[in-house]
Amino acid sequence: MRGGLRISKKSSKFAAQLNLTHMKRTISLILLCACACVYSLPAFSWGQEGHRIIAKIAYDHLNKKAKKQVDAVLGTRGIIYWANWPDEIKSDTIYKQSIKDGWHFQDFNGGMTDSAVVAALTDYPKEGGNLFRALDSLVNRLQNTDRSQLSLTEYRAQTDHVLRFIVHLSGDRYCPMHVAHMDDRGGNDVKMQWFGRNTRLHTVWDTNLIESQGYSYTEYAQMIEDSFGWERSFIEQMTDAELLVRTYHLTSDIYAYQQTWDGNTYHYIYRWHRPMEEQLYIAGIRLAQLLNSIYQ
Repeated sequence: MRGGLRISKKSSKFAAQLNLTHMKRTISLILLCACACVYSLPAFSWGQEGHRIIAKIAYDHLNKKAKKQVDAVLGTRGIIYWANWPDEIKSDTIYKQSIKDGWHFQDFNGGMTDSAVVAALTDYPKEGGNLFRALDSLVNRLQNTDRSQLSLTEYRAQTDHVLRFIVHLSGDRYCPMHVAHMDDRGGNDVKMQWFGRNTRLHTVWDTNLIESQGYSYTEYAQMIEDSFGWERSFIEQMTDAELLVRTYHLTSDIYAYQQTWDGNTYHYIYRWHRPMEEQLYIAGIRLAQLLNSIYQ
């Protein structure tokens, strides 16, 4: 070709083969990384939809004073929109101590007595996480911030992130895999198949079970409130200790089921979607109860 580079048919064929080989290697690398990520990525607590459901239920049950205060800090319905922020900042350097110190979970050993489990609420175990310590500290900080001495801008600056963490961590404490077993990192080391895809027990409870129902978070929150609303007064009367023991026993039942489960995902969903929904409802009601008491 005049004015250009002459490329032989043999060279063109070689170039095509080289590109095909490179493409295959690239695809293989992508697939390998994707498979590795299934087991290596950190699991989020309740997943995005779960935390929004909890926050929506809580928002629906805030009294007028608490709702006004919460909206003033986080914006109208901000309790819902910021519910996942403590998970989203895990890849940032901000509040890196929340990851290092295990704010999002408090794992236990299997087979513990109820009294030993309850002791974690006040004794703050040295291992297994710092969920209860972190939540208590944040609640105390919010309660001790005197708004009467601050402008709204100053009050927001001092309490915005504190409130976001309280909303999120209050939900975490009712997720079975956030009070699960230390020896498998809260179910993160328990591998499962979910409709033929690799996953982990932790992820099933954080995300898969919720997503299997196909609702938006608003639809799901409403359905859960309609289904479990009759339990509200009983939940509000229970102590933190009673609810923690209840969640710990639920977690033990989940582990026991792993030993007999036939591997059928539909059977798993049928067995566990209602207990999961009840935990979401409990988390929402208790969050509302906590915020109503803070802003009384």
